[in-house]
Amino acid sequence: MAELVIENLQIRFPDTPQAVLDIPALRVAAGSLVAVMGPSGSGKTTLVNALSGMDHSGVGSVRWGSQDIRQLSEAGRDRWRGKHVGLVMQDFHLFSGLSALENVLLPPRFSHWRLPAALKNRAHDLLQQVGLATGHRPVDVLSRGEKQRVAIARALLNAPQIVIADEPTASLDADSGEQVGELLVTLARQHGATLVAITHDRGLARRMARCLQLEKGRIVADNPLQEEAQ
Repeated sequence: MAELVIENLQIRFPDTPQAVLDIPALRVAAGSLVAVMGPSGSGKTTLVNALSGMDHSGVGSVRWGSQDIRQLSEAGRDRWRGKHVGLVMQDFHLFSGLSALENVLLPPRFSHWRLPAALKNRAHDLLQQVGLATGHRPVDVLSRGEKQRVAIARALLNAPQIVIADEPTASLDADSGEQVGELLVTLARQHGATLVAITHDRGLARRMARCLQLEKGRIVADNPLQEEAQ
């Protein structure tokens, strides 16, 4: 399992006078459940990009275990992310015309000439775990909550050590958001993954074990939460 260690991370944009992200030090134990909250413009998306290796601008280090991902080439970061990270975004990024199962299995098709039977079985199992008994319905007919469940199943397909969720409940109604939030936390625990969830949803944040508050690119609060879901 990979512990997250950030040191002297500072990211600036050319048109901004101050750093959009400035984190001198942060340590997150492997398997932790961490919420990141803050107003719009506080640097949450920049943090997602830094943690997932999608942005390596600026200075400092982002180490997952022994690997400083900012030292990798772009191709190396892509390979690392594909192997270690499951991404769950506010926009589901599902492909219209494909079934739920086909969407879950789409990423590995780029790296497998023929999908292993074990991978197909895992996709079926994950869809059942997220409450979709059949994965053969086209995603076009699914509700928004169901689409986010498909996205969660896809993110967990490769058994990632790290799950990064960017506003996973923001586009859902209250009931669907509560169900998806509970599901995301439960599955992260079951799979032993570190979960970092960027969110405005206090209900989701309360399910986590720790909450970081960002303001103007800086961590202004780092609190353990007592209402972690069981």
